[in-house]
Amino acid sequence: MDRTILHCDCNSYFASVELLSHPELKSQPVAVCGDPAARHGVILAKNDAAKRYGVKTAEPIVHAQRKCPGLILLRPHHELYGQYCRRINAIYAQYTDLVEAASVDESYLDVTGSRALFGTGEQIANELRARVKRETGLTISVGVSFNKIFAKLGSDYKKPDATTVITRENVSQILYPLPVTDLIFVGKSSGQVLARHGIHTIGDLAACSMAEAEAWLGKGGKGLWLAARGLDDSPVRCYGE
Repeated sequence: MDRTILHCDCNSYFASVELLSHPELKSQPVAVCGDPAARHGVILAKNDAAKRYGVKTAEPIVHAQRKCPGLILLRPHHELYGQYCRRINAIYAQYTDLVEAASVDESYLDVTGSRALFGTGEQIANELRARVKRETGLTISVGVSFNKIFAKLGSDYKKPDATTVITRENVSQILYPLPVTDLIFVGKSSGQVLARHGIHTIGDLAACSMAEAEAWLGKGGKGLWLAARGLDDSPVRCYGE
């Protein structure tokens, strides 16, 4: 029997947390950065309004302001982000003890054993989205699948505040057309190597042989090939481990 894995990703997390204290700025382009007054450093997070101007995470502040002259800059409050992270993970932990915080704004959940109590993976995902929004004012996007890698791809597939279910039946329609660089652990250099061999999408990588992937990328090629084919069996760790 397949596992049911969720990847829950908070939408525009740093910016969303800051806007809870500044609701009047919600419709305006806002970014979080290290030192707004000095105008040096990089963008740490941005809201949807700033994204529409092309503002990107990790770009220099001055570049972002050229794209969006009216960009509002806010200082980060990392302790606050940690507090909300704990609150959100505490909600997740009410559905399963297998909650693995991958970062301050994203977590994996294994709800395989929770389905008899709470319903399908999609139903649990939708309930979590509703509860997080109601109890914290933040939104999450959730990917639901039979392994961690596909669940993460699912949470990235549609944002904000969305649930995407990746099954064995629909993976070729949803994930296989995506760029191979969307696959976790495919970096710039490995993406370039794959492109030279005609591998441009996740489906292309899944369709080649494991021997070819290893010949092109060494030992890491096997892991990427297994990931593309949905053969990731990595476990979700218990909450707090």
